[in-house]
Parts: sequence; structure tokens; C-alpha cells
Amino acid sequence: MSDAVSGPAAGGGTDVPQVLLDLLAASGPSGYEAAPAAVWRDAAAAFAEVSTDVVGTPLARVSPQHGFEKSPQRLLVVGHIDEIGLIVTHIDDEGYLWFREVGGWDAQILVGQRVVLDTREGPLTGVVGKKPIHLLREEDRKKVAEIRDLHIDIGVKDGKQAAKLVRIGDVAVIDSEPVELPNGRLTSRALDNRLGSFVALEAARLVAQAGGARWELVAVAAAQEEITFGGSRTSAFALEPSAAIVVDVTHATDAPGIEVKETGKHELGSGPVLSRGSTLHPGLFELLFQTARDEKIPFTVEASGRATGTDADAVHVSRDGVPTGLVSIPIRYMHSPVELVQLDDVYACARLIAAVALRLDSETSFAR
Repeated sequence: MSDAVSGPAAGGGTDVPQVLLDLLAASGPSGYEAAPAAVWRDAAAAFAEVSTDVVGTPLARVSPQHGFEKSPQRLLVVGHIDEIGLIVTHIDDEGYLWFREVGGWDAQILVGQRVVLDTREGPLTGVVGKKPIHLLREEDRKKVAEIRDLHIDIGVKDGKQAAKLVRIGDVAVIDSEPVELPNGRLTSRALDNRLGSFVALEAARLVAQAGGARWELVAVAAAQEEITFGGSRTSAFALEPSAAIVVDVTHATDAPGIEVKETGKHELGSGPVLSRGSTLHPGLFELLFQTARDEKIPFTVEASGRATGTDADAVHVSRDGVPTGLVSIPIRYMHSPVELVQLDDVYACARLIAAVALRLDSETSFAR
């Protein structure tokens, strides 16, 4: 189900903020998020109290307005900071690196890509190779490549030289820099979900700029979403929020081959996507919905009949339950090095979440 609401485009212009570019440039596969987490934490320190837990999740606390400091109510805003990647599983005698995926990959995307490995000596470039088409048997040419058919070549002479540079368990990401496109659009790897972590950061900054809300706001850049929901699971348990808004990406439906009857219609430039469904709190959805209308922020609605596949699945069942909402950013080509977003949608998500945070008061209740 989709409910498009008209309104002026979100503010903020189309220039890419430097902190977002820095987040996208940093390598941070699930479980190895230290580099983007440091970027996020440094940016948050300008307006909030920051810390990092043992899982690797940084958080930023924005204190409530004067007079509400003793309020037990807390809004958690979660966007995960990890990305999909590769992990080295074997170094053979010829020096080729064999690997498995960290998170969900379409193996076809990896064929012929340049990658950057995170090693103890620093970044190391390699290329993903497979047997050339000229050497494949006729029947093999029709087969889809699998991860086990691919290897990483770092240009060494043999396994001994490779082992001096790389260790089993080193991780890699595709070597791809952000590129600005026309119409305020941006393409990059890791938009899923550095965008969500940026929105959490920006929403917290807007609330701090407004002098705080009546609830404490804690923004979280969750680790390990792509594999275990680890960062959101531990953060929700430790922080015991009164409510939570998870920020992630969803599929933009204006790319070829997408069936809107199944997914709803969420085009680039249509604003935040508000999820409504079985695991999400109806009262928090209605607050997001009405706030977007009142603030004249364009949005669409996405239906979720079961799990959402996001951190919301972990947060909403933390302790005795957390009223949870899900706000998504439409992107094209998810889990690829050319994910594509319209920046207006990113800014609109941050504005919406900040506006919701500023509406919460001591009378707000999500009781059923």
C-alpha cells in the first residue's frame, strides 16, 4: 500500500555534506565499523555527548530541554553504520585469496571489481578474478557465477608473499568513491546504510539546534545490522527507550523491472518511506504520518506483513517491548557499488524525525 502526500521538496539544498562523503569513503563491513564510527562520533561531538559500546556502536545523547532533565522518557533513533563486504578465508600457494561474503551479495556484482582490503599494514588493493569467458566450456558460459568461483588477486608472486600482506579474517569492500549526479543525486557503495546513520546524526543535530526536546534523544549508528542486528539489539537493551525510530533504506521503484503492486510506489524524490505493518507500532506510525503532513514533507507508505529486514526487528522486542517506527530512504541498486539516492529524500527524513522528536511530551503515550 502506498499513500503519496504532496508538498514542497525537502530543504537543505543538493550539496553533499562533507560528513556524509567521509562516512561513505570509510571502509566498515559488519563487525569492522571502526573507521566510519570514528567519523560519525567526531561529527556528533559538536553538539552531543558521545560514547561507543563494546560492540562498536557509537551513540550521541541530546539532553532534554531545561526542566525535563529528570524525565525517564527517551527517544532512540537508529541508523546502522555497517556495510556489506568480503572476508578472506584462505590464501593458496599461488597467492590468490579466497573469500566469503559479509552480508548479502549478488555474486555477479563482484566479477571484475577492484577491492580494498583492510590489513594490519593499511589498505591494500586487489581485484576480483574468475576464469575468462574464452576458457569456459560452452555449458559453463551459461552458468551464473558463485562466490566460491571467485578469488582476489593482489599481484603477488606466491602464497608466502601474500601471507606477509594479508591474514585470514581480513575484510574488504569494493573500491568505489561517491559520485555526484544531476538533479541532486548521489551514487556510491554503502549508501545502505551510511545514509541511515547520517539521518540519525542530522536529526539529533536539528533537535540540539532547537534547544533540545522534552524527551532525551539518543542517536545510534548501529553496528552489525547486515549480519546479526547486534548493535541495535544491545543498544535498545542498554538504553531502554520509551520509543524508537529506525532509519534504513528501501527499494526505489522507479528503476526498471520493479513491480509496484508488490512493493508499493516509492520513487526517488518522493520523500521518506513510512513503514506500516505487523511489527511496527501503529501509534508511532500515525505520529510520523501526521507530522509529515503538518510539516508538508512529501512521503510514501510501505506495508510490511512480517519482519522488516531492518534493525526494527530487533529493537521492537527488546526487554518488554519498544514502540518502534521505521522510516526508510528510497535508493536504487541496493547492495551494489552504485547505489543511488536523491539527497532531498535524505534531508526530508532528518527533518521529519526531528519534528517528531520535538512533538513528544510528558503526555505522549504509546500504550495499547
